[in-house]
Amino acid sequence: MSDRNTDGLRDLALWRTFLAAHRSGSVSAAARTLGIAQSSVTTQLQALERSIGEPLFVRHARGILPTPRADDLAARLSGPLDALALAVGTPSTAEAPPVRIGGAGEFVERVVVRALAPMIAEGRRITITSALADELLDRLRAGSLDLVVSAVRPKGRALPAAALVDEEFVLVAAPSLGLAPSSEIAPGDLEAVPLLAYAHDVPILRRYWRHVFGVRLEREPWLIVPDLRALAAAAVAGAGITVLPTYLIAEELADGRLVVLRETDDPPINTLYVVRRPGPLTDAVAEIDRALRAAVA
Repeated sequence: MSDRNTDGLRDLALWRTFLAAHRSGSVSAAARTLGIAQSSVTTQLQALERSIGEPLFVRHARGILPTPRADDLAARLSGPLDALALAVGTPSTAEAPPVRIGGAGEFVERVVVRALAPMIAEGRRITITSALADELLDRLRAGSLDLVVSAVRPKGRALPAAALVDEEFVLVAAPSLGLAPSSEIAPGDLEAVPLLAYAHDVPILRRYWRHVFGVRLEREPWLIVPDLRALAAAAVAGAGITVLPTYLIAEELADGRLVVLRETDDPPINTLYVVRRPGPLTDAVAEIDRALRAAVA
């Protein structure tokens, strides 16, 4: 009778170590999560690499980077191993690995960290990554993130997604510019005022001009900065006009540092989605989902 490990079940401990390393991007962090020595993590990863016949991680000064094969394995193993962990007993909050969240930096700052602060104070461990939506969704598919707040709804059904909130966009300026807010304000009234844009192709401004004014925006921006928070700061300082989501500038609108130049009952909107990786819904991810929904309600 052959004693060969054909189904891989004897390697469950090794695969658990592999997932911890893949999720944390560090041998030392994986060791802390698992409560074992760093040398044990290294030994187990080397054993797996010998077993499958190729490297799983590339070592570098700041930790380890997964290979494409490792990303593929993590995507396929995360759901089953997490389900097994739930079936045999969920660890306490203090012992559980961090919940890994992705989102746009602006939304993370103004909504996510504020919504999750109470549970962090109670001991929930969370790691947040900021990047573009497509990159975050790729990492979610690979199993290196647990939940993403995305302005892009993933195609197909592989990644469970549910609408979170509709961002509303408004045209704003500082009172110091002397522009009188009006429901009748038109592009011609703004020709001499500098435009502040998120990108050179002005996607947010173009969409606003088309949706609200019904015309194509032909002007070049005077300031380009790929950070909506920086655009808000420039607008508050009186640099020009821009279009921003209302959640980002709620405080500035409330205290009068910014004013909405044109009120409309039909503002441009952009739907944000909560997207989670495949597999069972864990208690931690469900708790975070509820906190985010309460924050934007």
